[in-house]
Amino acid sequence: DGDIVSVDCGAYFEGFYGDHAYTFAVGNVSEDKLKLLKVTQECLQIGIEHARVGNRIGDIGFFIQEHAEKHGYGVVRELVGYGLGRTMHEDPQVPNYGKRGKGKKIQEGLVIAIEPMINMGTERVIQLEDGWTILTADRKPSAHFEHDVAVVDGKPEVLSTFKYVEEALAKKKK
Repeated sequence: DGDIVSVDCGAYFEGFYGDHAYTFAVGNVSEDKLKLLKVTQECLQIGIEHARVGNRIGDIGFFIQEHAEKHGYGVVRELVGYGLGRTMHEDPQVPNYGKRGKGKKIQEGLVIAIEPMINMGTERVIQLEDGWTILTADRKPSAHFEHDVAVVDGKPEVLSTFKYVEEALAKKKK
């Protein structure tokens, strides 16, 4: 009770990969954790808005980092978004931090996973021996939301959805 738990899942369908993450509030969650969830979702939306033809990959990370740090949060450096297609983790890498105007120029047809991982404390994380579990180095809460995005007609088109997760969570509350 009171924890937040991030679940990151991949999918493979008709020769293409997808990836998606959602952070769940478990039971009675404190206001500071709820704020972290809200800001992390805002970071995702801000990142998506900057996935436009003519922008650069660094623009996505810059605006995510700016929003997170404005709220006093750390931005994970070791884990980043990436290109998606016939393999997982294609180029380009899509950091959640960066410099405006730097990195690969975003072009029509680019498909990327944008996945801000925002920590209540330090940006540093550690990976457990199981090879999958990630914890913050200071053991403070972290949130992670992810969408797959294609650049179509010059602007971002979100390929994944939180709709079904949020519908299920709403039914559970009733």
